[in-house]
Amino acid sequence: MNDFWQDRSVLITGCTGLLGSWMTQELVARGAKVVGLVRDWTPQSRLFQEGLERKITTVYGRIEDLPTLERTINEYEVETVFHLAAQTIVGAANREPLATFEANIKGTWNILEACRRVGKVGRIVVASSDKAYGDQEVLPYDETTPLQGEHPYDVSKSCADLICRTYYKSYNLPVCVTRCGNFYGGGDLNFNRIVPDTIRSALRDRPVVIRSDGSYIRDYFYVRDGVLAYLHLAEQMDRPEILGEAFNFSNELQVSVLEIVRKVLTLMDKDHLQPQILNQAQNEIKHQYLSAAKARQLLNWSPSYSLEEGLQEAISWYTDFLDSKVSSCK
Repeated sequence: MNDFWQDRSVLITGCTGLLGSWMTQELVARGAKVVGLVRDWTPQSRLFQEGLERKITTVYGRIEDLPTLERTINEYEVETVFHLAAQTIVGAANREPLATFEANIKGTWNILEACRRVGKVGRIVVASSDKAYGDQEVLPYDETTPLQGEHPYDVSKSCADLICRTYYKSYNLPVCVTRCGNFYGGGDLNFNRIVPDTIRSALRDRPVVIRSDGSYIRDYFYVRDGVLAYLHLAEQMDRPEILGEAFNFSNELQVSVLEIVRKVLTLMDKDHLQPQILNQAQNEIKHQYLSAAKARQLLNWSPSYSLEEGLQEAISWYTDFLDSKVSSCK
């Protein structure tokens, strides 16, 4: 660990989320002066479970509110922004597309516009997604793949990516975009996602329910690897050839939903639990996986965790978390 982040003022949007809480913890450990934007008080978030909110400056507000963002960046003299806040649930996006567009598209242009107006932010990293590429015939996605989302969540990410590009090209704003697959890891309390749901079901000795037919290919990326990748990218942004660019981060494994479920069950010695396959998924892309060649070559980046290591840490976290919940109810 270097001293790059020591005493740097860093704004994290979405700091109560899965990636945001781990990012907050890592930056606090590295000595940064962290400002966290919080929309809702979510007591089960790792931010509050780990007492991280006591170690940062907390601003309550929404990314849809430009004056709040501008005030925060200006008053706390923010040098670096990690824009992680978003509506990330595909099902919720299908049910409420306008709220998703407000959060993911308007929220992105608000962050960028606030940085442009204040004028002193030297690094902006915006979290996008592999969903920004939409459904493609040629895989894996690389950064030259067209952005062609079709469904609400995917479109929101495609649009946000293009907005980042225009703020770089038109205003020379120092922004980079990250595109990762499906984050997993301790602290993800959305049990509609396959990894936490599988772990919880296995701990309760119940079969996991798979909404799709189980064949969908996804890019599973451990959240702590994501944090390290984002920090590594931000540290490289003094290099002019990096600015304005998008980077895929991935361990470059092709894993189906059924395979990830079976891998978790094997690690937990629960192979006897047979998944229930509903085959009811809608508006979801069937095959998605990323090439991280650009990040390897330009950033000299590589993942720090194997899939098995990440899953083992996640299993340990959920085991402790769910045990503590049971104990507190007795």
